[in-house]
Amino acid sequence: MVKMIVGLGNPGSKYHETRHNVGFMLIDKIAEREKVTFSNDKIFQADIATTFIDGEKIFLVKPTTFMNESGKAVQALITYYGLDTSDMLVVYDDLDMAVGKVRFRQKGSAGGHNGIKSLIKYLGTQEFDRIKIGIGRPKNGMSVVHHVLSHFDEEDKIAIQLTLEKLDKAVNFYLQEDDFDTIMRKFNG
Repeated sequence: MVKMIVGLGNPGSKYHETRHNVGFMLIDKIAEREKVTFSNDKIFQADIATTFIDGEKIFLVKPTTFMNESGKAVQALITYYGLDTSDMLVVYDDLDMAVGKVRFRQKGSAGGHNGIKSLIKYLGTQEFDRIKIGIGRPKNGMSVVHHVLSHFDEEDKIAIQLTLEKLDKAVNFYLQEDDFDTIMRKFNG
């Protein structure tokens, strides 16, 4: 059995640890726990690390296509490795949830998220497991684009770090138990 955990974000130091990159941040945290490093795969257009958990091969993936074309990299990897969308877990930011709030879902629309729109377009389905991480709405008249590409203020950074700790445990549980229904009941909120 093989699993692929995909974090959505934008590549490059300019976007490192911005709100839109919380998916990358969780993938980095998992890679750190597993003591694995990423290789940039230009063919698949992704940074990829692999590890084994309970004998199961796990791909940690950060598409380097930029958010709006994430599906291109993910679809290529799924096709090449003969995976099904049921073997994939996607992690991304959600503007409409408070900072640090978490929602696990098994399917659904893109909800206006361009990375998810791209995945749905390239994969031809809305049915894949996902973790949404709240990044909050813009404050003080800030535009949505500026907000999602901005860094967390100190208070929000603490909340996100705590959330990432919780999600690291949740994903580890998911990989060991292979039961998304249980992870939704246990960790949603």
